[in-house]
Amino acid sequence: MTEELSAVARFLYEAGTLKQTRRTGWWMAGVRAPESVAEHSWRTALIATIIAKLEGADPARAAFLAVWHDSQETRTGDVNHLGKKYAPGADPRVVTDDQVAGMPEVLASAVRELVAEYESKESPEAVCARDADKLECMIQGIEYKAQGYENAQRWIDNSRGRLTTKSANELADAVLATGSLDWLRAALGEK
Repeated sequence: MTEELSAVARFLYEAGTLKQTRRTGWWMAGVRAPESVAEHSWRTALIATIIAKLEGADPARAAFLAVWHDSQETRTGDVNHLGKKYAPGADPRVVTDDQVAGMPEVLASAVRELVAEYESKESPEAVCARDADKLECMIQGIEYKAQGYENAQRWIDNSRGRLTTKSANELADAVLATGSLDWLRAALGEK
């Protein structure tokens, strides 16, 4: 086994820690066991695909960006907005450079480019992925509010207000007008 592949293997174990890394902002809303960063990233990637398709951007690229958008949190943790006020976060590009050090350059450069594209907020796919991040947070807030966490309304409102694309805003309106279990009722043929 080469040292480069060992670096990839180490990163794969590191990425697995995102399954246990909780999204800390939800604790302020009173959520006792909030979603993990990995859970958030998974649905964000699905939403990015949808927004990108509706916006005429590349859905695969948007989903790819969304999958990697919080990968640095293996090293920084999920620092919520209040925490960032007191301890400004590390530049995700710098963290990524450290994470991919020693990997085959073809892989390392691809990951660095993905993170840089997401952080630059310039490509249509990055805009869609960033909107997906906000829309996913809004949806999660709605689900937590339905579980009785009334303070989640702040996250719903803040996330809704940060959407930029027409499609994300229209999807947000549809989400707000739809019950979180309407999908189940529809699948069962209930009204």
